Amino acid sequence: MNIKSIFLILSLFLLQNCKKREIKTTGTTVTTETSNIPNAADKNLNVSFLLDLSDRVDPVKYPNASMPYYQRDLQYIKIVEKAFVDHIKQKKILQLNDQMQVFFDPEPQNPEMNKLSQQLKVKFDKNSSKEKIGNVDKIFTEVPPLLYKSAIQGKKYEGADIWRFFKNKVKDYCIKDKHRNILVIITDGYLYHKDSKFTEGNKSSYITPEFIRSKKLTSSGYKELISKNKMGFIPATEGLQNLEVLVLGINPSKNSPYEEDVINQYWSDWLTAMGVKKFHIKNADLPSNLDPVIKKIIQNKN
Repeated sequence: MNIKSIFLILSLFLLQNCKKREIKTTGTTVTTETSNIPNAADKNLNVSFLLDLSDRVDPVKYPNASMPYYQRDLQYIKIVEKAFVDHIKQKKILQLNDQMQVFFDPEPQNPEMNKLSQQLKVKFDKNSSKEKIGNVDKIFTEVPPLLYKSAIQGKKYEGADIWRFFKNKVKDYCIKDKHRNILVIITDGYLYHKDSKFTEGNKSSYITPEFIRSKKLTSSGYKELISKNKMGFIPATEGLQNLEVLVLGINPSKNSPYEEDVINQYWSDWLTAMGVKKFHIKNADLPSNLDPVIKKIIQNKN
């Protein structure tokens, strides 16, 4: 065998290994990897929040003695923000090309809430000062509590049209070239909005405790039922390979011991159908428990 033949065989071997795809599934964490070679775009973070300010944050309607759910939301936001700031502090100023923003869908009718949310859009480049970087922690400590306070005191819960956000906005708002794009959705997991409630066959744009009971997804055979009847969320879009999704705050009803499993199955199948290769779905655990988990995800060390 001559040198040219050996070189050709080695080249084919290396090419085959680069194309190999491995899917890792651990609980509700799904990762699809195509290569171990680090991507330069991973150094640039584009983090978006989609907040569900429905009545789930009402401490009277949904009380929790250990820690109200709206306070958990605020701590989740802080954990992500701190991980983001740690990331940009590790970069040289000339390398900065990172941003973070907060979205609602639909937009709050309260103009004050819209004004506050604008303060949560932060962007850093080579011209950013150290003072601007240092100010992020202050902003994300002071502003989110005002948003939640406004929603709770006003009692005008707009809800969150998460399905429609994916259909109409996620590509334009949350995906940026040459960035690692992460969408953090803080919700109880029940996809529902009055303006996006419809079905196509056995698939739907929503899920509620009543819906789960009506479909008899309350026993250990829920997976078989979902598979057999081709149930799940209607895909809202496609081509989301460049988006990672982190869902925080899943808070299932106590009606069934399998409620959380059903919610996770619906979300997992939905995100996969839309092309998301890496996602994590976490319940409304205490922030102190989720802190290291969230940080690893944002820092890409999970």
